Amino acid sequence: LKMNTPAQETLSFVPPQHLTTCLVTAALFGCLGSSYLYGYSLSVVNAPAVYIKAFYNQTWMERYGEPAGLEVLTLLWSITVSIFAIGGLVGALGVSLLIKILGRQGTLLLNNSFAILAALLLALGERAQAFEMLIVGRFLIGVDSGIGLSALPMYLGEISPRHIRGSIGQFNSIFMCAGVFTGQVLGLPELLGQESRWNFLFGFVALPAVLQLCALPFLPESPRFLLMERRDEARAEKAFQAFLGKKDVTKELEEVHAESRAQNNLRVASVAELLRNRAVRWQLITVMVTMACYQLCGLNAIWYYTNGILREAGFAENLIPYITLSTGGLETLAAICSGLVIERIGRRPLLIFGFGAMAVSFSLLTIFLNFQDKVAWMPYLSFACILAVIASFCTGPGGIPFILTGELFEQSYRAAAFTVAGTINWLSNFAVGLLFPFIQEALQTYTFLVFMVFCLLGATYLYFVLPETKNKTFVEISQSFTKINRVSHSAPEKEMEVVLSVKPGAKEMTNGNPSGVIEMESSF
Repeated sequence: LKMNTPAQETLSFVPPQHLTTCLVTAALFGCLGSSYLYGYSLSVVNAPAVYIKAFYNQTWMERYGEPAGLEVLTLLWSITVSIFAIGGLVGALGVSLLIKILGRQGTLLLNNSFAILAALLLALGERAQAFEMLIVGRFLIGVDSGIGLSALPMYLGEISPRHIRGSIGQFNSIFMCAGVFTGQVLGLPELLGQESRWNFLFGFVALPAVLQLCALPFLPESPRFLLMERRDEARAEKAFQAFLGKKDVTKELEEVHAESRAQNNLRVASVAELLRNRAVRWQLITVMVTMACYQLCGLNAIWYYTNGILREAGFAENLIPYITLSTGGLETLAAICSGLVIERIGRRPLLIFGFGAMAVSFSLLTIFLNFQDKVAWMPYLSFACILAVIASFCTGPGGIPFILTGELFEQSYRAAAFTVAGTINWLSNFAVGLLFPFIQEALQTYTFLVFMVFCLLGATYLYFVLPETKNKTFVEISQSFTKINRVSHSAPEKEMEVVLSVKPGAKEMTNGNPSGVIEMESSF
């Protein structure tokens, strides 16, 4: 279907002519080795926890002739879990430099080495009788996730036509959820969640990385990166042709050239320059708030209560792992639905609705938790609230923050913006893991009121500050922040605005006479 008017584009679903084989392949294999591994690594560590602790204790006895104390085991396990976030922070801090040197595609390819090395350490740690290998492996898979969650959304955002940029960006969220669900399935006792097989559960990490390593070299680099940062127009033209599935990409090349002329800073900006630049101040604040709420909205805390609520509902202990599969399945389904409607509804409504619905669900969950000891059927309502929280998260907050980070900044500031966003993401993740046990001990069943407040604050901020970015060019999105940033359009930006406002079929006037047709509106 060809969309001829903005109104028709608003009411339509994804135009199918933009979904080329190259674009879909890049999204699938890019996500497989990055966001999928992140989701899998989040969920897989909990299934064999008992066996890993037993391995730690056995190794300690063989080394020191006595069993490890409870404090030592707790410390080792806490390090094993939390070092994942520290690795993620290291990866996020280094991604800007890697992208500058290797590009988007090259960074993703190099990142697979961290995943493969981590898989070897995690899978062989038991055989080598070295629990340190597990800890280092968790750190490396964290580094892999930190790099991947920055480089991948950047790559997807730059290779996607603006009409489907959100839908392609949601592949990131869908594969995260699919990774969580896969970890839950493989962690079942009948599969790899048993004492003799838990090391294979970790070794599975290598498979998605190897698949990405085999497929990604045959896909083009980001054409925006090639044209604006490498000044390689020939390769950029070939990349546009591959991703768009057409030979004539003159309009796309001209748009990127115009965007390049519109930027005050034509070189890649550092994080310090990003923080000092007044013209991108509110874009940066918006990304920081959104990423902080992404982690502080309480989804990770939900998993702490799920099994206990199911026990209160009277489910047999051996059935609980199978019932919790519904949470991973619902995550994936909600993310897919979000990807299907994001270009119709927009980023802003989905984010605000997601955080708002989570706040309502947390309020109801708090009420139900306080009454579940008194009313026999109340645990079922509590579990329904948990499912509502998960579905609300995945409809918007679960993936759109990564899309926004790529959309709110022009080319020269994008890598630095992802470094800042990744840093906020991983610091918030670490803070939740560190502080949640103390919050839960102090507030008990009222714990989720804390997360409700963060959800409400996030929804309120986004309602008043965030503009809609659907179907807009990167320059148009940047210009929508000029008023709140209190900066004026520069001359090149005004030129860019005029260039992009020309519609197909408009006549070029030469000495007052129409000389031909200008078709400057491109897919990007």
